[in-house]
Amino acid sequence: MTSELGDISDLSGMDTFSQREAIRSGHYCGHTAGLAKGRLQCNLAILPGEFADDFLAFCRLNPKACPLAGVSEAGTPFVARLGENVDIRTDAALYNVYRNGTLESQVQDLNDLWREDLVAFAIGCSFTFENALRRAGIGMRHIDCNVTVPMFRTSIETTASGPFGGGMVVSMRPIPIERVNEVQAICRKYPLAHGAPVHVGAPKAIGITDLNRPDWGEAVCVREDEVPVFWACGVTPQAAIMRAKLPLSITHAPGAMLIADVDELTPPLYLYNDN
Repeated sequence: MTSELGDISDLSGMDTFSQREAIRSGHYCGHTAGLAKGRLQCNLAILPGEFADDFLAFCRLNPKACPLAGVSEAGTPFVARLGENVDIRTDAALYNVYRNGTLESQVQDLNDLWREDLVAFAIGCSFTFENALRRAGIGMRHIDCNVTVPMFRTSIETTASGPFGGGMVVSMRPIPIERVNEVQAICRKYPLAHGAPVHVGAPKAIGITDLNRPDWGEAVCVREDEVPVFWACGVTPQAAIMRAKLPLSITHAPGAMLIADVDELTPPLYLYNDN
């Protein structure tokens, strides 16, 4: 599926409201890295209400990978903490629809799929802190290359709740070696965007065997003066939902986020220790 606008550059000069309108109207369905400067971007997990308590507990037990921005009431496609003009059914750039843990389809809106028993979870996204890093003059290779950030399954285990569990998913960005400490300090200011990295260098130490073969997104090069840096990723709950094999579940498509109407420094519902 391709964007009718053709390129993310068509949205980059717009304000947040106009970017969200382009997504809502179906004119754009690509990745949202670099958009919504100063505003929160969110991962989505939408599932039947009978599984909501277990999934909420999973997020509370794993707040680094699943920093909760808000939770909807059953059947309500709005989360008050995200802003009055944000509609869960239409405002993510692209959605994945799963049946029994298997990807069934990708859709641009949920108007035909929405049900009265569905509960939506909005989870913070690392795209939010990227704007701060770029303001500090730290380049983001995937944005420069106009690709979706590479994401990897790892051997870092989450704490299970009910049917939800499995390994943490991380996103990777090449960072100049001499700026790693600065990156860590900047990212700690954004707890709803996963905060500081969970690992620096040595991909094999966290179960990643090949940086050129991400599980989601697209590979980017790591130069000789750089080190791969890994952040907890909001695709972690998506992987947990797939593993749980629910009869129906819906998420954002990796990289295609929900643009919220609140400040990027909004705190998560549940705080964590970010050393």
